[in-house]
Amino acid sequence: METTAEEQLLGPLLLARGTIDRSALLRGDSGWLARAWANPSSRVLLVHQGRTLVRRTGEQVDAVLSTTADAPEGERFLLGVEDDVAYFAVAAPLPGYADADVNGRVVAPLGLRDTPEGEPFPAGLREVGALLGDRDAGLLVYAVALEAWHTTHEYCPRCGSRTKVEAGGHIRVCPKDNSQHFPRVDPAVIMLVRDERDRCLLARGPQWPEGRLSILAGFVEPGESLEHAVIREVAEEVGVNVVNPRYLGSQPWPFPRSLMLGFFAEATSTEITCDLAEIAEARWFTRAELLAALRSGEVRLPPPVSIARRLIETWYGDHLTGDW
Repeated sequence: METTAEEQLLGPLLLARGTIDRSALLRGDSGWLARAWANPSSRVLLVHQGRTLVRRTGEQVDAVLSTTADAPEGERFLLGVEDDVAYFAVAAPLPGYADADVNGRVVAPLGLRDTPEGEPFPAGLREVGALLGDRDAGLLVYAVALEAWHTTHEYCPRCGSRTKVEAGGHIRVCPKDNSQHFPRVDPAVIMLVRDERDRCLLARGPQWPEGRLSILAGFVEPGESLEHAVIREVAEEVGVNVVNPRYLGSQPWPFPRSLMLGFFAEATSTEITCDLAEIAEARWFTRAELLAALRSGEVRLPPPVSIARRLIETWYGDHLTGDW
């Protein structure tokens, strides 16, 4: 098969950015943590149900960081250090935005672009992950991942006792049996499948509306390599056989705890048989066909913050429009 994809991803993976030193060796130093929290130069990112406060200045979007003195009470996580400034996250309701909808999401009265410049606005990674700078994007994805884990692991899986937070938010310890519990990450493969004509395979899940297409993905099973997971998932979901999985990059996807590992794979068969429990439809696209479908509105792509979008654009050879 003729290979037209670049060896490198087209552009950065927007949730894989970050500039701070995670400072793992400092997490267990209770004295240093206390001094860092008392230091006026330290900064705090609030996180609640996957959102934080951001503010817009022209086209620039920044996370709202507070001093430790101004931070509310809540579980505290050390995110790291940069230029002698310690960065923490605190899991607590966002000031002025404590209400939530039936799904537990923070209710925002306006869109980011409708909010006056400089005013705080509650937003999550899907809305602003692509707009934040490297430091703030890295801080937010880290804080969201830790908050999601702590929210669902308050109790010891061995005895049911309520655990306590230690090591700067990176361990929960059971006071009854002293067992230690660490943040969980679930590896998932996501793959752009191409056939011998260099067409791209796009699909949608049954829970998605018509026209919302992406590439295939699935979780790695116990005792399975990443490459075998790619081959198995494609065969299970659409009945297509693939070979030569080629790794291109990874990024965290903390919804709630995935790590997405991106691959290209070559199809040796093209007949599609969808597992309707997983895939509602799947179609092959040439570059011209995909561009026409995007321009007509027939197809919408995953947002730029996703690794799926980056893999599709890498295959296409340029940036595309038509977001979900």
